[in-house]
Amino acid sequence: MKSHPAQADLHRFALALEYNGLTFSGWQRQRSSELTTVQAELELALSSVADRPVTAVCAGRTDAGVHASCQIVHFDCEIDRGDKAWTLGINSLLPATIRVLWSKPVGQEFHARFSATARRYVYVIYSAKIGSALLVGQLCHLHHDLDVCRMQKAAEFLVGEQDFSAFRAAGCQSRSPFRNVFEANVYQSGAYCIFDIRANAFLQHMVRNISGALIRIGKGDRDPEWIEELLNTKDRTRAGVTAPPNGLYLMQVDYPPHFELPLTSRLPLLLGSSDVASERTD
Repeated sequence: MKSHPAQADLHRFALALEYNGLTFSGWQRQRSSELTTVQAELELALSSVADRPVTAVCAGRTDAGVHASCQIVHFDCEIDRGDKAWTLGINSLLPATIRVLWSKPVGQEFHARFSATARRYVYVIYSAKIGSALLVGQLCHLHHDLDVCRMQKAAEFLVGEQDFSAFRAAGCQSRSPFRNVFEANVYQSGAYCIFDIRANAFLQHMVRNISGALIRIGKGDRDPEWIEELLNTKDRTRAGVTAPPNGLYLMQVDYPPHFELPLTSRLPLLLGSSDVASERTD
């Protein structure tokens, strides 16, 4: 039986993934073969190209129905098949709802999750009496308008390092409820209301729970200061409903400059916002 290669004999690669989460049971591979996940599909394609089992590690595990415009993944392999194989070759084996955007060799010190310094999510709401047939499963549809100014005022209370227990899922396994939010903004582009938040890390369902609270504020059911009150109570039961997953996108993951990873940040051009629907590759 072939022995496992030493760590020094392995090549490590970073990939950027874009995927539509509508048909997937989240990122993480599940025990049940009936559940389709992004990780399982990617590992199947990687293993086929590598001609040996490959395990993929992601920057942030997205839930069922959640999308990613730039999920970062790393994997180890004994052989470097080359950039064309790790991008075009992998894409030819993946479903059309998952795409590798780029690949890059990295050192063993790089870790997709633990090397990350920040994650950025956006939550997209479409306010219209009639929903869009073209964007089914890609956003949260509301039948009424939202007061974006009130929502922005509320979002300002999120900035800083603090206890986000009021916005964590009951089953969240994180040891600490503290997270450091660097930026939190709400803005409007036509019929779209976009909540854009960047932090060092996020608790399970944190962005969707905050989005649910912001929607109530935007509808006028609560004052903007309600966010501050919820943070102080640390009580999830007072924060209201969790927003649906289909409006949530993992937009960007930041790493220290010395890793020299390309920076790609994009959402479907149908959103019509130059701020969100932009693609940068540095």
